[in-house]
Amino acid sequence: MKIGILGMQGDIEEHLATMEKIKVEAVRVKSVKTLETVNGLIMPGGESTTMLRLLKLTGLFDLLKEKIKNGFPVYGTCAGLILLADEVEHPTQDSLKILDLSVSRNGYGRQVDSFHAEISVPVIGDKSFDAVFIRAPIITKVGKVEILASYNGMPVFVRQKNVIASTFHPELSNDTRIHEFFVEMVKNAFGS
Repeated sequence: MKIGILGMQGDIEEHLATMEKIKVEAVRVKSVKTLETVNGLIMPGGESTTMLRLLKLTGLFDLLKEKIKNGFPVYGTCAGLILLADEVEHPTQDSLKILDLSVSRNGYGRQVDSFHAEISVPVIGDKSFDAVFIRAPIITKVGKVEILASYNGMPVFVRQKNVIASTFHPELSNDTRIHEFFVEMVKNAFGS
């Protein structure tokens, strides 16, 4: 099994390091050719407008959208969630329109407004998770997504079929449980 990390821009190294820590092979995905070699994809936090432009330039945008609709497992963190959202506001931008939710970019404020919060994530166990929010989006409206975790009454970790997404950065925590949860999702999708 091999997990891809979208390698356009953002927290690529941190996700690769987390995958190494849990002993799962991971590679940077920057091309259609590499995307075809992985069993699942993590879309990291970073600059969603830059990632969107590069996804379209490389031909990954349409292929990724098609693969996800056909059951390919994906985990989007922060900017990755923005790229997966059905509707993006503040400002409006295009997206893959996979997750049935609306998101407001930089919903908690600027870089200086970044923070940590202990949140409850029952799908990974009873122990709270140290969630790191950096220029995090806010999920403003949800449709057919399952809410896996909330912070101050707002959804921050969601699932819809083969896709999970968080507004926070689990790769910046020492806790690997969310990455392990995604790896299990990928294994289940491929029956291995």
